Amino acid sequence: MHEQTSPILTTMLQMKLKSGLIALTLFSAALVQTGCNTEAKNSDDGQKQDSTVVVPVESATVVRGDIGAWYQSTAVLEAKEEAIVLPKVGGEITELYVEEGDKVEKGALLATLDDRQYKLEIERAKANLSQLTNDLKRSKDLFDKGLISAKEYEDTKYQHEAQKAALNIAQLNQSFTQIKAPISGVISYRYVKTGNTVGTSNELFKITNFDPLHGIVHIPENELHKIKKGQKVEIQADAVPRIAFTGNILRISPVIDPTSGTFKTTVEVYDESMQLKPGMFVRMNIQYDKRENTLLVRKEAIMREDESSSVYVIKDGQTFKRPVKTGYSEQAMVEIMEGLNDGDSVVTVGQSSLQDSTTVHVIALQ
Repeated sequence: MHEQTSPILTTMLQMKLKSGLIALTLFSAALVQTGCNTEAKNSDDGQKQDSTVVVPVESATVVRGDIGAWYQSTAVLEAKEEAIVLPKVGGEITELYVEEGDKVEKGALLATLDDRQYKLEIERAKANLSQLTNDLKRSKDLFDKGLISAKEYEDTKYQHEAQKAALNIAQLNQSFTQIKAPISGVISYRYVKTGNTVGTSNELFKITNFDPLHGIVHIPENELHKIKKGQKVEIQADAVPRIAFTGNILRISPVIDPTSGTFKTTVEVYDESMQLKPGMFVRMNIQYDKRENTLLVRKEAIMREDESSSVYVIKDGQTFKRPVKTGYSEQAMVEIMEGLNDGDSVVTVGQSSLQDSTTVHVIALQ
């Protein structure tokens, strides 16, 4: 008869076997994970040792060219010549020949007044002159014969001359009924209409000469030594964007205003297109010096720290910080007095990520 194992004992043996299998499985998994981590770490260390960081940058080449020094200011444009046209005699306007915006030359006919009264005055003056001419002839004959005194003859002669003057005045007044332009320019305002009756105090037209225009600039006295008559001036107006106009210094006041510490400078502005108008606000750049064939670099390349300036120079694919001495600055370029040579390549974008011996990749050349 076989012995039978206790059910309780059998169950205990099965639980111990199952626990041992689970422990063996977890130990094996831990060994595999440890090996994988070690392999991955070794792989990363090898990649770091084999790779070099390359910084993308933009660069520009040092070139030679001309650059100027400028004084910047603002002004309001004024017309060189401007005239308000008033009639010299009164009367009714019978005809207008110009409108606002029309160009006129000096002496051009602008309007006419009713001249009938002035023509009648001419006829009356002519009649009186004719009578006095006959009187003068008779007086001369009588004076030559000694029948009248010298005073009587001189009085008749005086009346004749006065009437000649009266005729000239009547003819002049009749000519004034034709209103003519006193200067060349553009009709900027028309104040009257046909049929208006005007007197000698009534404004008829305003004529403005746009060529050239003037700009008055008040410059501090410490800049006086830089400003000279004839210097070039560049003008820009917000009302006419993206267009640069030119001019030159026409006059410089010989005195300093003690209240403002400035001196008055008159700039003559040329604009054949007539896009600039009197009253426009403009920016004026006065060139007081110019250097030719000097080293130039783009402004973006310059790094300023306190009172010093530097750039990153690219050589053999690496960057090196180099101090520079700058000169004049104009638009997008800066003059280099010391620190760079012809043809040097400098970083213009990406300097914040650089230091000496940083390897770079130039993605754009300006």
